[in-house]
Amino acid sequence: MNTPTSNASSRLTRRSVLRAGLASTALVKMVHAGTAAKATHRRPNIVFLMGDQHRGDCLGADGNRAIITPNLDRLAKEGAHFRCAYTSVPSCTPARAGILTGLSPWHHGMLGYSRVAPRYPREMPRMLRDAGYYTLGIGKMHFHPQRNTHGYHKTLLDESGRVESKEFLSDYRKWFRSVAPNLNPDATGIGWNDHRAKPYVLPERLHPTCWTGAEAVRFLQSYRGAEPFLLKVSFARPHSPYDAPPRWWKRYEGVELPERVVGDWAARHAQHGKPYGNNLWQGDLGPEKPPQARQGYYGNVSLIDEQIGRILEVLQQRGEFENTLIVYTADHGDMLGDHHLWRKTYGYEPSARIPMLLRWGDGFCAADRGQVLRQPVELRDLLPTYLDAAGIDYDPSLFDGRSMLEVIRGKAESWREYIDLEHATCYAPENNWTGLTDGRIKYIYYAPDGRQQMFDLEKDPGETRDLSAEPEHQETLRTWRRRMIDHLAERGGPFVVGGDLGLRPTRTLHSPHYPTNVTALDARSTIRRPMRESESAYPT
Repeated sequence: MNTPTSNASSRLTRRSVLRAGLASTALVKMVHAGTAAKATHRRPNIVFLMGDQHRGDCLGADGNRAIITPNLDRLAKEGAHFRCAYTSVPSCTPARAGILTGLSPWHHGMLGYSRVAPRYPREMPRMLRDAGYYTLGIGKMHFHPQRNTHGYHKTLLDESGRVESKEFLSDYRKWFRSVAPNLNPDATGIGWNDHRAKPYVLPERLHPTCWTGAEAVRFLQSYRGAEPFLLKVSFARPHSPYDAPPRWWKRYEGVELPERVVGDWAARHAQHGKPYGNNLWQGDLGPEKPPQARQGYYGNVSLIDEQIGRILEVLQQRGEFENTLIVYTADHGDMLGDHHLWRKTYGYEPSARIPMLLRWGDGFCAADRGQVLRQPVELRDLLPTYLDAAGIDYDPSLFDGRSMLEVIRGKAESWREYIDLEHATCYAPENNWTGLTDGRIKYIYYAPDGRQQMFDLEKDPGETRDLSAEPEHQETLRTWRRRMIDHLAERGGPFVVGGDLGLRPTRTLHSPHYPTNVTALDARSTIRRPMRESESAYPT
C-alpha cells in the first residue's frame, strides 16, 4: 500500500476513508457570509487550476520572453515546473478522462475524441469526496451529460457554446443573461475553433474567463466548511475564440511574438483542410495569420494568469496558502499555425506538451522549491498526486499514473522512462497515430500507411527536422519502434501484427475498457460495447 504523506497523523486508513465517505454529505456545508478565518484543516486543500488548449511553451517559466504570466511563473518559482509534461490523447475529452481516472488511454478507453463516459470505477472528485473533501468544479468540465458531476458536490459550468440537450443552459450563460439581458455573449463573432482573432467586444467583466475567476474567488472567500476542499477551476480559454479583452489585446500589439515554425516535412499540410472554413485544421495562411492568432491567444493566457493571481491572493488572505496544493495544467495545447497546422490532436509539441506546475505547502511536503524537472509526466499522474497530498492510502496498481510528489521529493529512481501519446482519426484519415517521447526523443507512427517520424527535441525543439529516414539515426529509430511495439503489445491486432506495428486504415476510437457498463467494478477486466461513431459526432 502507498502511504505517501509526510504527516502520519493526517493519514486515512481504508476504514476511516469509508467512514468519512458515509459522513461527508451530512458534514459538508457552504456558508456564504462571515469573515475569513485562519485555516485549521489537518489535511491540505487542493486547488486544481486548468487551462483549455494551453501549449507548454506559453509560460514565462518555460523561457518564453514575450508572454506575461507572473502568477504562473510564481508557482514554478515557489514549487516545481515539469518541463516534459504531456497529454497522451491531445484533445479535450480523452484528456479529461485521464484526469478523472488516473489511467492511460487504453485503460480508460478513449483513444480519440468522443464523450467522457458517464461513470468510471474510480474518479478523482468522487474519491476525494469519499475521503471527506468538499469538492467543487468551476468552469469547463466537458462531461456527458453536461450536468454529470462525477463526484463533485457541485459544479458551476461554463460550457462555451456547447449544448447537448435542449434544456441545458450553462451557469455562465445564466449569469450573463441576468446581468446583461440585452447583450449577446457571442457578439465578438468568432467561433470555438476559429483561426481568426479579435478583441472581445463586450465589457471585460462579462468575459467567461473573468466569470470563472470571480466564482473561484467567491467560493474561497465564503467557504466555512470543516472539511478541506478540492477546488477545480477550469478556464475555457485560451482555447479559441482568441478574444482577449482590449487591454490585453493592446498589451501584445507590436510585441515580437514567436514566429510560426515550419518543418522540412510540413509541406503536406500547406493545403487548406476542407470543409472547415474558418475552423480549418491545416493550411498555410501566410506568415501574418499566426501572429494575429497568437496576439489573441497570448492575451487570453495573460487574462487567465491574472485571475489565478486573484485566487492566490485570497488563499493568502485566508491563511490557506501554506495548507494548499496548487496545480496548474491544461488538457492539451494549440498548434497556432506551426507546421501549417491548427487546433490539436497531433503528436507535435505545440499540441501534446502542456504546462505542469505544482506549488505545495511546507506542512505536507518537504522539498526544494524552484525545481525544473525533466521526468516525463502526464495527466494520469494528477489523481495519484492528489491522493498522495491528501494522505489517502491507495493501491497504486489501480492506476497507471503516479504521484508527481515522488519526483519532487527526490524519489524518482523508478520513474517511467517515456510516456505514450496517440490520437484516433480526427479531421482527416491520415491523422491516426501513436507516439512515444521521453522529452528528448520523440517517435510517431502513422497507422494508415506506416509512415514514421522521429525528432531530437534537445537539438530541435521545434521538430523541424524529421530524422526517421536519415541513415545515421536508424539504430535510434529501431529502438523507439521496438518500444512502441512493446507498448502496444497488450492490445494485439491490429495495433501489433506478427510482432511488428500493424497498419490500421480505420480508426479504433475506444478500447474494450471504455465503460459503457457504468456499474462494472473493474474497468480493466470487463469487455464493453464501443461507442458508435454517430455518438461522438460533435465538434472539439
